Amino acid sequence: MKVTVILFLTITLISQGYSGSLSCKRRCGESYDPMNDCHCDSECQQNKDCCKDYKKQCGRRGTNSLCIHFPSQALTNVSDEEIKAVSETLYKLDHNRATASELVIDSQTLISSSQTGSKVDHSPSPLFKQVSSTLLAKPTFKALLNLLDNYNRMTGQAEDVPALEEQEQDAFLQATMVDTDVGKELYKFLNSKGVYSSQSEFVQDLKMMWFGLYSRANGQQDSSAFEHTFSGEIKNGKVSGFHNWVQFYLKEKEGLLNYYSHSFNGPWTSFPDVLGMQFEWDGYFKEVGSAFIGSSPEFDLAMYSLCYITRPGQRCYVSLGGQSLGIQTYTWDNSSYGDGKKFIGSAYPATP
Repeated sequence: MKVTVILFLTITLISQGYSGSLSCKRRCGESYDPMNDCHCDSECQQNKDCCKDYKKQCGRRGTNSLCIHFPSQALTNVSDEEIKAVSETLYKLDHNRATASELVIDSQTLISSSQTGSKVDHSPSPLFKQVSSTLLAKPTFKALLNLLDNYNRMTGQAEDVPALEEQEQDAFLQATMVDTDVGKELYKFLNSKGVYSSQSEFVQDLKMMWFGLYSRANGQQDSSAFEHTFSGEIKNGKVSGFHNWVQFYLKEKEGLLNYYSHSFNGPWTSFPDVLGMQFEWDGYFKEVGSAFIGSSPEFDLAMYSLCYITRPGQRCYVSLGGQSLGIQTYTWDNSSYGDGKKFIGSAYPATP
């Protein structure tokens, strides 16, 4: 009987793509196991004990790709009610959100949806009247600020990612998804649904999902989900993406962004709130750029990741402080990472 069981397990492992423990197929980002003949954890290159196909299976850079197979039930076993419940929890756990004394905005003119493309400046004053330096000095905000100046906003021009910038990506994910209650709660939920078996898998997959490069124009590795969503890009003469309030504040402070109006203002009376904004970024127009306002970086990343993983490419409905909100995500279908997984194309709060 013992021989039969061992033979069955061996055949099963081989059929699933494992060759003993000599391949990294479906093992990328796993926890270190001294019983393995070779390894696929994030430190194997440093320790010089990776499997021979580590780079092939785990990505061009090795450490920033993950070959997780979500269980087939990973999307269908998460109900709309569960998404709303966990989003409420994340909302309550956003301890780093701005307070009324740390952030003051002047939303000014509310226009109708039919006016969003008019390119008329209805608001003479900046959107942000006051942003506390204490707020921006919090670890997760500092980690975000370190990333926002890393990008060439023009699509069609390849992004260069030196080692320092990759370290900043790792530091951002550590600060937001490992060191905060928001990140811990998101992992706890996804782990309970069988999406990730370890925190290292969770973080490594988010790294590839958000920071993995793909091409939006001219075949160049010119874009990523993070750049598009948090930093913003210029494509075909228009602002593309740009759904982060901190970036909006920075560019407005630099005199590079002119706030025109808003066509949606969420029902929240405290932060985070949601605005659908019209603006010009250094000569390029954005017809509707929706964003959370006053949220922490970990909250934005967690909400978008939750919706992308559970409802990829769909309208995902969350609940924040008892108020319903749709979040729209898009998959990037022109390329993939790991074992056929899709990058995030975009993510933002969906306005009516």
